[in-house]
Amino acid sequence: MSGNTDLSQFDNQWYQPGNSVKRVMWYYCNNVFFASRFLPSSGLKCALLRLFGAKVGEGVVIKPMVNIKYPWLLSIADHTWIGEGVWIDNLAQVTIGSNVCLSQGAMLLCGNHDYSSVTFDLMVKEITLDDGVWVGAQAIVCPGVKCASHAVLTVKSVATANLDPFGIYQGNPAVKIKERRISE
Repeated sequence: MSGNTDLSQFDNQWYQPGNSVKRVMWYYCNNVFFASRFLPSSGLKCALLRLFGAKVGEGVVIKPMVNIKYPWLLSIADHTWIGEGVWIDNLAQVTIGSNVCLSQGAMLLCGNHDYSSVTFDLMVKEITLDDGVWVGAQAIVCPGVKCASHAVLTVKSVATANLDPFGIYQGNPAVKIKERRISE
């Protein structure tokens, strides 16, 4: 065994995701309009995301109880569905393609900590979900992962590495179990 973690020395002042007034305004907006059970309107949610700097395409559906960390670091293309309880912890850019489905309780996590550092340093990396990706219920996409075109991450699976196009992945860590075939 070697040194010990010392969280009293933790310092992530280098991380500045936007001005503090904008972050506070978004915090309240997110809690009232997105994380709530009582506002099902996707149109209003998409408009609010755009107002805060997100790029949002046409036909995007956002269900209740969704949490989005920083909309100015979010891009969502056309006809994407974001299910109930999805958590987009986008400390870095998250890019979501067209016709993507994020099922209930899915998590996109752009941040992590360096467990080998005494100060447990914050690490952030982008996430990209290409067109046609499906992230299953309660599945997790970790920092720096790219899910290529039409990849599937099954229920409660954890993507710690990139997913190949049309691959179906399962487990923790997720491994490819077969190819996705889409019939006409």
